Amino acid sequence: MKKVLSYLKDYRKESILGPLFKLLEACFELIVPFVIAAIIDRGIPSGDAGYILRMGLLLVALGLIGLASSVTAQYFAAKAAVGLATKLRHAVFAHIQKLGFADVDRIGASTLITRMTSDINQVQSGVNLGLRLFLRSPFIVFGAMIMAFTIDVRCALVFAVAIPVLAVIVFGILAITMPLYKKTQAQLDRVLLLTRENLGGTRVLRAFGREDDEIAEFDRLHAGLTRFQSLSGKISSLMNPLTYIAINFALIALLRTGAMRVNAGVLSQGQVVALVNYISQILVELIKLANLIITVSKAAACGNRVGAVLAVRPSMASPRDTAEPDPENAGCVEFDHVSLRYAGGASDALTDVHFSARRGQMIGVIGGTGSGKSSLVNLIPRFYDATQGCVRVDGQDVRRYALEDLRGRIGVVPQKALLFAGSIRDNLLWGNPGADDETLLEAARAAQAEDVLAAKGGLDGAIEQGGRNLSGGQRQRLTIARALVRRPEILILDDSASALDFATDARLRMAIRKLPYHPTVFIVSQRSASVRYADRIVVLDDGRVAGIGSHEELLESCAVYREIYESQFRKEASGND
Repeated sequence: MKKVLSYLKDYRKESILGPLFKLLEACFELIVPFVIAAIIDRGIPSGDAGYILRMGLLLVALGLIGLASSVTAQYFAAKAAVGLATKLRHAVFAHIQKLGFADVDRIGASTLITRMTSDINQVQSGVNLGLRLFLRSPFIVFGAMIMAFTIDVRCALVFAVAIPVLAVIVFGILAITMPLYKKTQAQLDRVLLLTRENLGGTRVLRAFGREDDEIAEFDRLHAGLTRFQSLSGKISSLMNPLTYIAINFALIALLRTGAMRVNAGVLSQGQVVALVNYISQILVELIKLANLIITVSKAAACGNRVGAVLAVRPSMASPRDTAEPDPENAGCVEFDHVSLRYAGGASDALTDVHFSARRGQMIGVIGGTGSGKSSLVNLIPRFYDATQGCVRVDGQDVRRYALEDLRGRIGVVPQKALLFAGSIRDNLLWGNPGADDETLLEAARAAQAEDVLAAKGGLDGAIEQGGRNLSGGQRQRLTIARALVRRPEILILDDSASALDFATDARLRMAIRKLPYHPTVFIVSQRSASVRYADRIVVLDDGRVAGIGSHEELLESCAVYREIYESQFRKEASGND
């Protein structure tokens, strides 16, 4: 939480002025019962209308000044709280962008979303309420008790008993409910995770007819969330009845003692009314203080969760002493006895992978599902770090490059073709923000996406969120064009042509071979037709290299590749090729 509150440093003035104006309001509020007592004791018995009018105008003035102080305090508190939340949200988002894939996998995307939205909103509410009431409520509670002692010590003893009783009730309920609030927040994470998965995979759910099962699972998780919220709400709801019972008993004791003191001539009627007003103020402020403590405790728990994200050190930061690429090895990629194990994995995803690719070569990567194809190419732009061995780009270990420099040389087309809401031009410019229209059109032609531009009205054609207004093949071709706009030294196509027909796939590969800047190309695919014309094919089997060579060589020497090929083509076809 200390890390989170450090973002208030730019709002020191607001953080000081807000509570001070609230204290000013509290001072005026404590004067009000004295003014009312004076009206009752002096103005009404003597029938002095002028005095009553003057005291009435004084009450109005105190009210207006108190209102102005309250509004000013609210302005400063809100400015500080909103400013804190804004800076904190920017800081968390920027920090998440620095995290590696392994870090995001470990924390969880749904948890990160919750902490950027719900948790930061809770911190904002806690800071806002804290700046307004953290000093005001205790000041009025103890101020009212002190004022009561200045009126009459014996009556004030009722305050000295009532305040500890009320404090026990308030803090006892808080001690029970705070652990429940933490469990509620954790359960909310699970509900959001399920909701996110269902929204992202709605087509899969409907295709397999799993709607009822997922609704039942959501109902189960939501019932758990409701149970925690309901239990904490029921316990919290006891606060008002119990505090009102305690305060009413205190009020009865005060009125009895005050009546006896009035009969004895020690107290006036106006002083008794002032004492009743003070005990009412104490009740109101203790309720506010209880709500404040609940809100601040929630905010502290949420702030700790946000702080935990900010405390995560990226597992792959840029080195201080960065390497310069070797011009003689430009575009070369080398895997030097590389192994990879994901965090929490029971075994290696890749084991002792060793091969190299020269500039301009087209390398095919093929293997069964889960064989490690995507894991292999994800090591090149350093989405993950190898646990053993090293990956070299342009003759240097990728861990010695600044991440921006390394990834600036590489064009990556991931398995999932993801486009952003906007125009086609906006999406293609992600590859190179300074590219002109001719460069964009050239990349679209190479990616076989000219018909997509024609169908959508050119580069200014609208793209909906996620590319929902495009087919799977259209999305894939635009994501390939986006990578080509960069004119990368190394181009990684991670099963990015799976939705294309064989003819379009062939034209795409031919166009990539004819690119004037001759990138080193890695084509990841489960289709042997997509990799058979590559210069070299790397065959993976359960994370290990089962064979490396050309299509013809692997048919002769690699049983795994031959099995993949023959499962997709008739056996006799291999004899005709």
